Amino acid sequence: MESIKCLTHEEVEEKIKQGKSNKVKIKTNESIFKILRKNIFTYFNFIFLILTILLITSHSYRNLTFLGIIITNILIGIIQQIRSKITLDKLSLLDKNKYIVIRDGKEEEIDSDNLVEGDFIILEAGKQIPADAEVVSGKIYVNESLLTGEQNEIEKSINSNLMSGSFVISGRAVVKLTNVGDESFSAKIMKESKKIKETKSEMISAIDNIVKFAGIIIIPIGILLFIGSYGVNGCSYEESVNSMVSALLGMIPEGLYLLTTVALALSSMRLAQNKILLHDMKSIESLARVDVLCVDKTGTITNNTMKVLDIFDKNGNSLIDKKEDLKILARYINTIEDKNITIDAIKEQLYGISTEKLSNIEKENFNSKNKFSFIKIDENVTYKLGAPEILLNKEYEELVNKRTKNGERLIAFVELKNDETIPILFISLKNEIRKNAKEIFEFFDNRNVQIRVISGDNPITVSSIAKQAGIKGYEKYIDCRELKNYADIQKAVKKYIVFGRVNPEQKRQIIKALKEQGLKVAMTGDGVNDILAMKEADCSIAIGSGSDAARGTAQVVLLDSDFGKMRNIVYEGRKNINNITRSASLFTYKNIFSLLLSIYSIIFAMQYPLEPNQVSLGSAFTIGIPAFLLTFEENQKKQQNGNFMRKVFTNSLPAAITSFLAIVAMVKFSDLFNVGVKEITTACSYLFFTGGFLILYKIIRPLNKYRTSVMFLCILGIILTINIMPNFFAIKEISERSAILVTLFAIAEFSVIRWVTLILDKYEKNRKSNA
Repeated sequence: MESIKCLTHEEVEEKIKQGKSNKVKIKTNESIFKILRKNIFTYFNFIFLILTILLITSHSYRNLTFLGIIITNILIGIIQQIRSKITLDKLSLLDKNKYIVIRDGKEEEIDSDNLVEGDFIILEAGKQIPADAEVVSGKIYVNESLLTGEQNEIEKSINSNLMSGSFVISGRAVVKLTNVGDESFSAKIMKESKKIKETKSEMISAIDNIVKFAGIIIIPIGILLFIGSYGVNGCSYEESVNSMVSALLGMIPEGLYLLTTVALALSSMRLAQNKILLHDMKSIESLARVDVLCVDKTGTITNNTMKVLDIFDKNGNSLIDKKEDLKILARYINTIEDKNITIDAIKEQLYGISTEKLSNIEKENFNSKNKFSFIKIDENVTYKLGAPEILLNKEYEELVNKRTKNGERLIAFVELKNDETIPILFISLKNEIRKNAKEIFEFFDNRNVQIRVISGDNPITVSSIAKQAGIKGYEKYIDCRELKNYADIQKAVKKYIVFGRVNPEQKRQIIKALKEQGLKVAMTGDGVNDILAMKEADCSIAIGSGSDAARGTAQVVLLDSDFGKMRNIVYEGRKNINNITRSASLFTYKNIFSLLLSIYSIIFAMQYPLEPNQVSLGSAFTIGIPAFLLTFEENQKKQQNGNFMRKVFTNSLPAAITSFLAIVAMVKFSDLFNVGVKEITTACSYLFFTGGFLILYKIIRPLNKYRTSVMFLCILGIILTINIMPNFFAIKEISERSAILVTLFAIAEFSVIRWVTLILDKYEKNRKSNA
């Protein structure tokens, strides 16, 4: 430390005043102002404002009811998103990376935000580099794949430059920070990345497409409807405005996007309360759809700690109590600069045996590619510590297999002398299986999620651990050193469950090969050796006790390292997807129905037969209220990948077509029977309500107590509203002739919706069989 001219605390304060701290002004979470702006100043709210002005100019104040729903929607969206933001902001503080900085000649641990230009920090394996820097002492190997896409481990020694955002694979070094905060390499990349549109999930993309389509067509349709009513049919300005507003209200999916946003925000908040941090909202949906969950052994199946069981010689004789025989190992551990749970366990076992270090001319820390570390004493003698399969020949295979079959991890300590490898001793270690491991993997098995175990350890050890954890197919294991190329990996993923002695690049290739089979793949990890695979996966989950780099890369972080909380994410995801799919079916029923009726009205110069208030009333009790209530229901059915839009339209199209045909028929027959205009709108509104309840019944089958209660409350609600405020919602008494027509067409709706559904179902079956 004496050779390093570190900053004083006074100099640090001066640097902060100069704006040379490592705080990056790029914010990943939305500000409250942005939440307000996003919810208030929207395209559809602008359309609603225009419709409001038109209704006011036509003195049709009664038809402004929809404003109450719109304002309520806006307030709900703002309140829930702000609540979610506050919860997530608090949780994000727990996930900040900390670094050892040298100031005033002393080491102290601080958040990355509090570092300044010119600080000297200590970097070790697993740390993400917080700012651009220069190595002043020591040697590390870094991976810059997050920045450059290159997946090689790059050696960095004295005077080497480091890029912020890369992460340390192995080694230990003191570095001086050169460019910090917004001036760092990664900050500039983040600014540039803001110009790139984020990839959205299947469900959000589908909903976006619905909203965009509606946004494009409502303007020309609105204009044509007004021209048709006012110019062609000779209706008054008030009647023409009401007609146009009714149609457009039906076509605008104002509640669909809000419902989705609020549902995801609430899920994020509930997960945050369980110490689960989402870096990416779409990960909720991704995990809910996942087909394969890939896990590492350590930190997921087992606890993230290790314990030494025994230390023994090549003949199997225990040395654990023979301090003299262990001195050379103790000196090796004191000299090497590795920091991982294996070395920590060995250090704890050897505590007090020796404080001396080995003099050396070269040393290299353990890395996941080579599977060993070494210290070179001189040109003739080198000590190595690592995987016995790598360091020794098959002479010791039986000894290794005997231990690994019990789930033990074996480390060999060898001496290389004049090109001869001499085993000095073996160290047997073990991870404790998580108490809830069996329960967790049974949970995933019951939900048709396959498990793959991918580990750098001996495949026999990993297989034994998988067996104890209750993972099906544990006996199907392979040593990945046998896989020479990607073609071998593509074949292996179809056959094996447990993959041992995997290097980081092979982990990535295993994930890629699984995805090529059309599977949605999630990957859990805790170390830098997992990052390439986590980047490749559809969804990545980091263990909170793992490396900074792994947590920074992952979409989901289990902050308290409780792997059992994966269930919470799957619960939330499946609940959201299923309930949003149902709700989207309700909303698109109204949109498709209104679109069909509007197009028909334009082509055949028919006055749009519904009033704005009637559309608002029907939307509230057949769509908005039931959609909201159904989001609270537990729904754990797994949705198939790639069918969100198809599912939504298959549900909504029959009812939309049925209601459209029923209302057109009602208008035509009313003309024949000389039914008045006010009676026609009331009769058509009843048919619109009927179609809404038919689609509601269709999507909530089979009925249970909760669903029946929702259906009953909505039917009761609309009946009471009609009877209490009939004039407000333009509901008039209808004649006996109209009542007969409404009854006949309502009964016909039951039959037609079944007929259209059968046709669509038959088409779907043929499509799947031909696929």
